[in-house]
Amino acid sequence: MLSYYKTQDGRMMQVAGCEPGCWINCVAPDDGEINGLISDFGIEPDFFRAAMDEEESSHIDHEDQNTLIVIDIPIVEKEGKNITYTTMPLGIIITERNVITVSIKDNPVVGEFAQGLVRGAQTNLKTRFVLHIMLRVATRFLQYLKQIDKISNYVETELRRSMRNAELLQLLNVEKSLVYFSSSLKGNEITLEKIMRGRVIKLYDDDQDLLEDVLIEVKQAIDMSSIYLNIVSGTMGASSSVISNNLNTLMRVLVSVVLLAAIPLVVLGLYGMNVHGVPLANFWFPTALAVVLTGGTFALLKRKKFI
Repeated sequence: MLSYYKTQDGRMMQVAGCEPGCWINCVAPDDGEINGLISDFGIEPDFFRAAMDEEESSHIDHEDQNTLIVIDIPIVEKEGKNITYTTMPLGIIITERNVITVSIKDNPVVGEFAQGLVRGAQTNLKTRFVLHIMLRVATRFLQYLKQIDKISNYVETELRRSMRNAELLQLLNVEKSLVYFSSSLKGNEITLEKIMRGRVIKLYDDDQDLLEDVLIEVKQAIDMSSIYLNIVSGTMGASSSVISNNLNTLMRVLVSVVLLAAIPLVVLGLYGMNVHGVPLANFWFPTALAVVLTGGTFALLKRKKFI
């Protein structure tokens, strides 16, 4: 699907067709739409293949008058009660007069621009508009990282109450999300550093300041994801140790119970057999002997802190 937007009187407005200085948003475009853009703007077909590849990493390509920038953006996937944070590629193609964004599905970053929620975004200023997109991507990463931190704190609290598989699986999803974020953010950082050199995209003074702000946000997101990942990994390791310790304690208790229960069975079974010559084969003696041996064994196990 193709949508056309242009900044008019300081507001983002949707227009009927392509105009010089407008922004073209492509969400899951079909072959006909892609071929039309390739024909109209002279874009390399590989640009669209890279932008539509879910496994594509962040990078920059330049061919003739067109430049492709692929960055990873964060998205949220919900499956029932489970929430998973992951990333997807967003292709930004800069042509001579227009900016084209290509994504495999709707995402909140592009949606904010389409709804006019981003201040200062002007489609006719191509480089600045692209940097605004990158800034919103970095901001969205930071927002999701804060949500992940709250989720991990909640799961950690639940784990202290009861070691259930649901909390462990949820913590595993959090760790997986942080790994995705960390890898994507590092790729975006490398791409931004290439843009900062000014060899691929021409940068003006205002663009340079905005690019530095984007880099600061990305570096902050990288640090946050690294810290949260270490915390979650430590929590997973501590939870495994606690589970193993609880299992060992349970096994010691069960062994002690079995041992204590076996003593009266052995004593009473011995005196209950039809065997001659058993000393003190009175009614009270086997019971008293079983009680004494069981009590002594219990005291010994308690002293050794076995139970």
